[in-house]
Amino acid sequence: MTHNVRLILALAVSALALAGCQSTKEVFRFGDAKNPNPGPCPNAQALFDAARIVKIDGAETMANVGFTGEINGVRSFCRYYGEQPIRAELEIDFGFGRGPNARGDEHVYNYFVAVTRKDLAVIEKQVFPIRVDFNGRDRVYKTETIDNIVIPRASETTSGTNFEIIVGFEVNEQQLEYNRLGKRFREGIIQAPSE
Repeated sequence: MTHNVRLILALAVSALALAGCQSTKEVFRFGDAKNPNPGPCPNAQALFDAARIVKIDGAETMANVGFTGEINGVRSFCRYYGEQPIRAELEIDFGFGRGPNARGDEHVYNYFVAVTRKDLAVIEKQVFPIRVDFNGRDRVYKTETIDNIVIPRASETTSGTNFEIIVGFEVNEQQLEYNRLGKRFREGIIQAPSE
């Protein structure tokens, strides 16, 4: 085999080895991987009832839509071994909108990050503000990183599958009901779920 072919094969093998990681930054941030996690990371997801926020002033028409927001993706990276707690980082992709009834060019949205015992109870919840400056645009996309989530483990055998990391917008009762009904705005109409 020539040196070029060996180099290409070595690079391909290295790329495949790193493909299991979301990026190389996790390898450096979360430490030496010679002690593998005893299980997967906690599942991270947006809560359906709080994954969107639509501010409507008055009747549900496009003309009355103010600021909107949607969680487009959630990713978690973690590291734990031995008796160490789970140390996680979370990345949340947001899309924000400025409807016809939005006042001003900037808006502060509040979103939460909660760690739960899977399907049981909330262990901890924190609310974070995110300021969005639209600069004359009607849509803005941002990714927020929460980089210091520490989840205590009862023992060495407690894996990340025992926990969930849930994110969502802080919504009021009207917005919660709107989300639960599956309503979404499309240009010129409001679409409710089909029966």
